[in-house]
Amino acid sequence: MDSYHIVAIGSGFATSFFLHGYLRAAPPGAKVLVLERGPLIRHADRIKRRLAPGPPGEAILGRAGDPGKEWIFSMGFGGSSNCWWGCTPRMMPNDLRLRSAYGVGRDWPVGYDALEDYYREAEEIMQVSGSAEAAPYPRSRPLPQPPHNFSDPDRLLKAKYPALFFNQPTARARVATGDRSPCCANSMCHLCPVDAKFTIENGFAELYRDPRVVLLSDAEALEIDIAAGTARGLRYRYQGREHQVAADLVLLGANAIFNPYLLLRSGMTDQALGRGLAEQLSTFVEVDLEGVENFQGSTSITGHGYMFYDGDHRRTRGACLVESWNAPYFRLDPDRWRETLSLKFIIEDLPQEGNRVTIDPSRPERPLAVFHGYSEYAQATLRRVPDLAAELLAGLPVERIHPPGKARATEGHVQCTVRMGTDPADSVVDAGLVSHRVRNLVVAGASAFPTVSPANPTLTLAALSLHAARRLAGSGSC
Repeated sequence: MDSYHIVAIGSGFATSFFLHGYLRAAPPGAKVLVLERGPLIRHADRIKRRLAPGPPGEAILGRAGDPGKEWIFSMGFGGSSNCWWGCTPRMMPNDLRLRSAYGVGRDWPVGYDALEDYYREAEEIMQVSGSAEAAPYPRSRPLPQPPHNFSDPDRLLKAKYPALFFNQPTARARVATGDRSPCCANSMCHLCPVDAKFTIENGFAELYRDPRVVLLSDAEALEIDIAAGTARGLRYRYQGREHQVAADLVLLGANAIFNPYLLLRSGMTDQALGRGLAEQLSTFVEVDLEGVENFQGSTSITGHGYMFYDGDHRRTRGACLVESWNAPYFRLDPDRWRETLSLKFIIEDLPQEGNRVTIDPSRPERPLAVFHGYSEYAQATLRRVPDLAAELLAGLPVERIHPPGKARATEGHVQCTVRMGTDPADSVVDAGLVSHRVRNLVVAGASAFPTVSPANPTLTLAALSLHAARRLAGSGSC
């Protein structure tokens, strides 16, 4: 039986940022095996084949509960880095202490200050573009790339809200890097034609060329071998055959559906495991402007508004982050095609125990995502969106604010099913993403989040992976 220091499941953000941290201090003889269930398809081939993600098929994922709820993710080398839009805000400090600050949700077992160095490192690796001025959250140094250009409506919002409206921080390049072109603002970010956004392929190519790392694509992890509180290795399927491999440490870096599913298949019985399946709730508001044209920005999403994000309202309803979109669409009014603005309202949710991931009892070879609906906490803010939009735009050259569209079927940000915490009775992993019960098992990614901030999760899960790798290296466990 082959033996490795680390066997990792998934090749997306969670695994890759953890391995980046681990390999810097690992000895030359370290051996890492990465199992990726999906194929290895290079960016150029994705463009030729128009490989954009969609909802997974029934062979991959079962669904129960709300028939309109979708879950979108990408399987293959690089995971969801192939389909993300590159939005990289940090979380706000109070996102990580929601219970202490507002009496709802949960506190994270790791605070903002403990993550700040890792946020900075992840921003450097991704070459994040954004505002050079003070951000709405503490930041110890400027972002590595200059901000993308605002549109004219953005400039009006910035003038009205100078301390609450900012250039969106994004891993869509403002200026070219050695591996990435500058963003061309064509709003095809899910399948960027010029390779401007950070992906695992263009950002971590050297990591996967490291002779200490073996990558197997089209390799499905089946079960972790756990005995006497230790993960001894795992069983996987590759090229039509099942294989067994030994490991000193097992790293789960899949998403918040497949991480708990694999743990359940491996016999883990933590009370919180699989529970709290969640993501943000969002809707768009379309605005007809009066004498102001749009679409001068240099990327797809140009502005971030924090007017309705943090504050005492979070005791009773969810925080809201506002995005201004530069994606080109037009009014159907002659000679006023560009006098329009699209705003996206992204709303915090509180994970519900009844929303969960289980093994599908009728087809145990796939997970079952059970989702009955968003919390009243999130829906209370959704109902207020018309009022929030009117308040946001008061005094600006606005002709008409259209009623919000229906809530979107997904944000593509699956979270919270292997949550972190200090108490094994109501959490699965600790502040270092290590299983409470199996101390050589790490579960990375947004599945470990205890709560659902309005902020996109990718930068935070990357920072958590770097943090976990540093903690384990310091403890001598990896």
